[in-house]
Amino acid sequence: MTRKPGIIGRAYTALTLFFLYAPIFILITFSFNSSRSRSVWSGFTLDWYRSLLLDGSIMNAFYTTIIIALFSAVIATIAGTFAAVGFYNMRRRWRTPLTHINNIPMMNADIVTGISLSLLFVSLGSALKFNLGFGTLLIAHITFNIPYVVLSIMPKLRQLDNNLVDAACDLGCTWMKAFRKVIIPEIMPGVINGLIIAFTLSIDDFVISYFTAGGNVMTLPMQIFAMTRKRVSPEINALSTILFLTVLVLLTVINVRELKQEDKLKKSVKALNR
Repeated sequence: MTRKPGIIGRAYTALTLFFLYAPIFILITFSFNSSRSRSVWSGFTLDWYRSLLLDGSIMNAFYTTIIIALFSAVIATIAGTFAAVGFYNMRRRWRTPLTHINNIPMMNADIVTGISLSLLFVSLGSALKFNLGFGTLLIAHITFNIPYVVLSIMPKLRQLDNNLVDAACDLGCTWMKAFRKVIIPEIMPGVINGLIIAFTLSIDDFVISYFTAGGNVMTLPMQIFAMTRKRVSPEINALSTILFLTVLVLLTVINVRELKQEDKLKKSVKALNR
């Protein structure tokens, strides 16, 4: 039997949420401030969003971020789907250690991953004659996105009824056709969740991008960092607001999808029990 939290527990939770989100709400509020002040409200305006859209360096960083996020999310989702299916079909003695190895990038510090990839690309670049840039940044994002995709798909594979695949093969399907017609539709919710998570992580990443992008490519988080080193302008508030709302929308979509999947699973279990 679970106990309801008391007044102290609720107050502690409220204070925790306040300290976490109050700075963000202040940032969003002052992104609409008509003056450059970060403490005095002078009136509502959208001028900082307009100047943001007219800033060439920021828009180039925005386009780079979206392209990197889209390509890395799609490639990582495809690779992660095949990797998850491969892990699932392995024997337990091989699957368990390889799954733990797959989880290392998620537990590892971003700065360690970023420096490691940077050293790898620099050493390979000196041998193969290429420099850090768009390609190395894309590979880095694919690398840290794949484990999250695998983690999203594995629970759906555990829920999969293997008899469906066996039945499809008995009826004349090749393994690839059974994979496309049976396995993919069953694990599609996990695939979509993995795609959204990979896209969100790619947009949000700064540390790994900083070490693998080189000097000619800038993402939005890197652009914000460069702007804060020179001056803190209201354009940064507007840009940070857009990034926060984008990530918030994507996370809301993920959570709503998971709730719907849980409800659908509970209904199917109840139907089977009847």
